[in-house]
Amino acid sequence: MQYRKFGNTGLTVSRLTLGTMTFGLQTDENVSRAIMDRASEAGVNFIDTADVYPLGGTHDVVGRTEEIVGRWLAGKRDRYILATKAVGVMGPLAWNKGASRKHLLDAIDASLKRLNTDYVDLYQLHMDDRDTPLDETLEALDVIVRHGKARYIGVSNFLAYRLARALGRADVLRTARFVSVQPRYNLLFRQIERELLPLAEEEGLAVIPYNPLAGGLLTGKHRHDAAPSDGRFTATVGKAGEMYQERYWHEREFQTIEKLKATVAPTGRSLASTSLAWVLENPVVTSAIIGASRPEQLDDTLAAVDQPLDPEIKAKLDDLTVEYRWGDAQR
Repeated sequence: MQYRKFGNTGLTVSRLTLGTMTFGLQTDENVSRAIMDRASEAGVNFIDTADVYPLGGTHDVVGRTEEIVGRWLAGKRDRYILATKAVGVMGPLAWNKGASRKHLLDAIDASLKRLNTDYVDLYQLHMDDRDTPLDETLEALDVIVRHGKARYIGVSNFLAYRLARALGRADVLRTARFVSVQPRYNLLFRQIERELLPLAEEEGLAVIPYNPLAGGLLTGKHRHDAAPSDGRFTATVGKAGEMYQERYWHEREFQTIEKLKATVAPTGRSLASTSLAWVLENPVVTSAIIGASRPEQLDDTLAAVDQPLDPEIKAKLDDLTVEYRWGDAQR
C-alpha cells in the first residue's frame, strides 16, 4: 500500500479508501466485516461511510452501516482514519436532513453514537444544501471541529463554484475550512477535470473520488442486452439501483467499454485494475474510494496501487474517453 498527505493537512492516508455504502443491505454484517478485514490486511487505513448508508435503504435502515463499522472498529479505533457524512434524509421530519445548524449538530452526535467513537477524522457534507445559507453551515461545522467531534471537514458532490464560494466565506468568517472534496470520477465521468480538480489543486484540497469503477460497469462483466443480475444496478438496492442505471446503463457507455477492453487486453491487466490505476494516475487525486460486496472482489483493485499505468496505455484511455469530460451535451 502507498500513502499520501491529505491535501494541505498534516494527515497521511492510504491511496485507497474503503467505501462502505453497501454494508447492511447489499452486504450483511459478517461479509462486511470480512471486507474490512481484507482491506486492513492490505494496508488500507482510511474508511469512508455516511449516516444515510446503506445506500438504497429506507428510513428504518439508514444508519445501519455506521453501526456495522463502529462494531468492527471496537478496540482498534486509533489505527484508522474514519470519515462520515451528513445532509441526507434521516427521518420523516422536515429538519431530519440538510446542512442547517440544527441538523448538523444533531447528526454528528447520532453518527458518533452509531460509530461508537468520540470523534471522526473527517466530517463531510454529503451534498450541497442550497436551502441553507453557507454561513450557517460553516459556523455549525466550526462548532463541531472546535468541540473535538471532527478533526477536519470536507464536501462531496459540490460544484466548483459553490466550493470556491464556501472556501471564501470560511476565510471571511474565520471558521474551519474545508480540506477535501469527494467527487464522482472515472473513465466514464470526467467532467470534474474542467473546473473542480483545478480548484482543488490551487487550494491544496485532498481529492477522494468515489465510483472509480462506475458502480462496477468498468469491470466489464455487464452486458447491455441483459438485465443486471447483481451489484449496484439491480432493484435489490432500491432507488440506488435506478440511480446507477441512469448514470451509466447506456449504449454509448457499453460501446466505450468494449473499446477500453480491447485496449487493455494486450497488457494482461483487468479492465477494473486498469480503470482504478487511471484514476490514481491523476496527480490531484489523493485516495480513491473502492468498495466490494465480497472480500475477494478487493484483490484486483487493491493490486492497482502497486501497478503503475503504462504512459502509452493511459494516453489511449484518455483519447477513448475524452468526450466524457463534457457530459451529456455531447451525447
